[in-house]
Amino acid sequence: MAPAPLRVHQNIATQIIFHPKSNFNEEECLRCEISYENDWKIANDTVVRPDIVVVCHEEHEKYLTKAPKVIIEVLSPSTLKKDETIKFAIYEAQKVEYYILVYPEDLVAKVYKMREDKYTKVGDFSNEKLDFEDIECELSLDFAQVFKKFRR
Repeated sequence: MAPAPLRVHQNIATQIIFHPKSNFNEEECLRCEISYENDWKIANDTVVRPDIVVVCHEEHEKYLTKAPKVIIEVLSPSTLKKDETIKFAIYEAQKVEYYILVYPEDLVAKVYKMREDKYTKVGDFSNEKLDFEDIECELSLDFAQVFKKFRR
């Protein structure tokens, strides 16, 4: 069994899940959910497990079968290259609306948005707020709050 990610990895992921949920009105947006570590079966030979997903469609399977709207990966030394290259290409090909790479050591998130079937970098976020566009639910992520307790 592989060891779990470092505590800072899991703690940042928890903050990322918590902060959007605090402004996420589930009554108005019944179809969307934010969750952690879901298997996404893209094909019989391709299964990925993103750290965090925002899904805005009904799923009744044991795992995800359709592309999430948002995928967030909190990088660790052992997953860095895979997240930046292999998963980047897979998520882009599957047209995931947003792909966010979080670098715990630097307390920065690199945000990519799907535009004309390719990812375009929106920017590097450390103290900024990201308002998600083209998602059925009103959703934002304030990186100043996410990273607040990790700043030295």
